[in-house]
Amino acid sequence: MPRTLTWSPVLGESPPALADRLLAALDRDIRSGALAPGLRLPPHRELAFALGISVGTVTKAYAEAERRGLVHATVGRGTFVAAPGADAAFRFSPRGLPAGVNLAQNVRPILSSHTALADALGRLRRKDLTSLLAYGPCAGEEAHRRALAAWLDRTTLLQADWRRLMVTAGGQQALTLALGALAAPGDAVMTEAGTYYGLRTLAEQAGYRLKGLAMDREGLLPEALDRAAATTGARIVYVTPTLHNPTGRTMGRARREEIARVARERDLWIVEDDVYALYDSARSLPPLAALAPERTFYVSSLSKALSAGLRVGILSTPGGDGLERVMRAMRATLYAPPALGPAVAAQWIEDGAADALAVEVKAEMGRRTRLALRILGGAAEPPAAAGSLHIWLPMSELDAERAAAHALRSGVELTPPSAPIVDGQGLSGLRVCLGGVEDIADLERALQVVAGAVGGQDRASAMAMV
Repeated sequence: MPRTLTWSPVLGESPPALADRLLAALDRDIRSGALAPGLRLPPHRELAFALGISVGTVTKAYAEAERRGLVHATVGRGTFVAAPGADAAFRFSPRGLPAGVNLAQNVRPILSSHTALADALGRLRRKDLTSLLAYGPCAGEEAHRRALAAWLDRTTLLQADWRRLMVTAGGQQALTLALGALAAPGDAVMTEAGTYYGLRTLAEQAGYRLKGLAMDREGLLPEALDRAAATTGARIVYVTPTLHNPTGRTMGRARREEIARVARERDLWIVEDDVYALYDSARSLPPLAALAPERTFYVSSLSKALSAGLRVGILSTPGGDGLERVMRAMRATLYAPPALGPAVAAQWIEDGAADALAVEVKAEMGRRTRLALRILGGAAEPPAAAGSLHIWLPMSELDAERAAAHALRSGVELTPPSAPIVDGQGLSGLRVCLGGVEDIADLERALQVVAGAVGGQDRASAMAMV
């Protein structure tokens, strides 16, 4: 028989985020006296089940409530309404937001990009920029497409034909165009058990059904793909073969060849997300687009390598009808990609600044990855490359939720554990992003908080065993 909840909140229609609605309901009921000081709130899972929301949403709302001094939590006992006037555990910025560190945003550090940008703009001023003020071709300016094709040739083993390449407003738009050309609302898209959260939001918006497939230490299992294609009738697979997000795993050559073989035998379309290719220091693994070019839409971007703010994405197509379909989609949505960001990117690629920025960020991320592995120890799964923008901490779903909440209460935000998971298939854990904090001293302190949060969960799990 289900337990009666000690608190049954009524969620309003705003703000849009569920966690914020739950927090607002908690604040309202405490202020009105409906929740008395000392009352034990429902456990995360019970409240999530009763409201039909994720455990991660409850965890985030409870953690933020503790920051504001509304509640206090004790490991092993629960979360309780705080007494009136109780001191908040943390100080807040003037906007009322927690003054913490964000390890949830998977971006590269800025480093010297700002000076490289100033130099590029200075060089561009000496050129005729008239074309940047008009509508350009829907696939992007030819000069920009040629430069981006040259960049792929330098940083991957994909010899991209610029005539089959489109410039996009970031990698997310490239992914949107590729799937829009292949799938209709209601269609199934196969992917790894854990995947890029942007794919999940896109699938929700467009009405695609995601099917998560089993993984091992090299990523997607070919037999899982073959079985799912046979039993579900799905004809599209989205895959990140290099430094998979969120796990940091990379497919070896033999695994890539097996995935390409299954795709051919089952007549599947591949959407390959290769935004982390730069960090494959060996540059020895061919993209799936090189192994199965006739059926692969290849997505890349300069966000993870050079600059997120330029919003320069790359979509390399199989050509023919595939290229025409994504061009029609571009005309229907944006008409043509912005030209200023690609102009800066092309300037960087042509004058060598892009190569210098790539060397710089790879060295910095190697330093940060070593720091993270030293602090987190055995809790972390070493990524497949010496430097990575993110690392993975495998653990049970419950321990991951608890550790994320513990870290958030201490001022460190992590990716909600449920965010990247699709049909878990036994995959669960925490993703820790290493590039978004500019000051490495701040990163070190934040990683110490994460290590303490994860260690606390290990101790709590041990105490719970009988």
